[in-house]
Amino acid sequence: MRINRLIYIFVFGTVTLSLSQNSPPPEREFYFYQRLQYGSDGLIHPLRLILNGGYGILQMDNRGNSIVRIEYANGFDNVWWNLTNPIASIEEVGWKNFIQTQIIPISFDSKEAYYWPNYTLHTIGGGMSFRMMDEWFYAHRFPYPKIQALFTLTVYHILNESVESNDFVGYDPDPIADVLIFNPLGILLFWNDGVSRFFSHTLNMADWSYQVSYDPFKQSIENVGQNFVMKYWLTKSQRMGLFYHFGTHGEVGLSFKKADGQCFSFGAGLVANKLENLSNRPDLRELTTALVLTAGVFYDRNNSLLASLIYSYTQDFKLRMNVYPGLVKIRNFSPGFYWSLNQRNHLSLGLTVRFLPIGLSASF
Repeated sequence: MRINRLIYIFVFGTVTLSLSQNSPPPEREFYFYQRLQYGSDGLIHPLRLILNGGYGILQMDNRGNSIVRIEYANGFDNVWWNLTNPIASIEEVGWKNFIQTQIIPISFDSKEAYYWPNYTLHTIGGGMSFRMMDEWFYAHRFPYPKIQALFTLTVYHILNESVESNDFVGYDPDPIADVLIFNPLGILLFWNDGVSRFFSHTLNMADWSYQVSYDPFKQSIENVGQNFVMKYWLTKSQRMGLFYHFGTHGEVGLSFKKADGQCFSFGAGLVANKLENLSNRPDLRELTTALVLTAGVFYDRNNSLLASLIYSYTQDFKLRMNVYPGLVKIRNFSPGFYWSLNQRNHLSLGLTVRFLPIGLSASF
């Protein structure tokens, strides 16, 4: 399958080259990749980004997390057709409907506000991810960090849209807004140092993605999802601030930081539960999501997430705990792990190590 081959080539190249780049990088200001040896920042890697972002849609899918049942070739072909025939696809839903639901934030109905993930995930999240990858490739002394960051984001977004499309054949305007409008907009914004500095220094934005793992028994990808955090300090001492944690969800709350950089955050909000097609035509998709309540507690050090416990009444997990490398130490070894319970109280366990971009998991 063409998507699989592309990923295999990229994985081999990035893993091999990253292991060979040992000399210290030249000086440069880093906004989103702090080169820490612990927590979520210590797990940043191009392949991890591709997996968390590319397969993150499975959290809202009724098919489960199996990666062998996805029709990659059909999904890619359908996405490609819509991207190369955008006018025909948009006309099926109507230009007014497309602009009001995908582009301009007018409707506050959650089932029509497709623009919300377009702005938060594809523009802000996608732009930040591009800059973070640019910094990662630069820190590991790759020759063309921006080009390699663009390639990483391209693989990530195409995989995401292909997995979402899966076996569907027909008109789908959603990837048009994502790939042709909001993804490039995010990259252009975060290409600018001033924009990156604002989101890094003022909003303290960071990547707090899950510790994605592979279950060889189920041939599934588990604990998957790309998450971001923002903190806006309300005091000059930067001890208390507003907290926003988002991905396919959004939790708003407060953060409390100690002088040594340790920080505890609490938030509650809404999470996307499952995908729903509002169209009654078999050849047209107008996907939206049903929202349910979610809440979580988070512990980080220097904005690198060390542990989180999240409750949400979704079809995927109702309770999920992630402990990142750097918190639990066994002599000189510090693994990361997660456990989760689904709605049927089935347990899933996973183990992560910092030098590998994907962990191993098993379900019971």
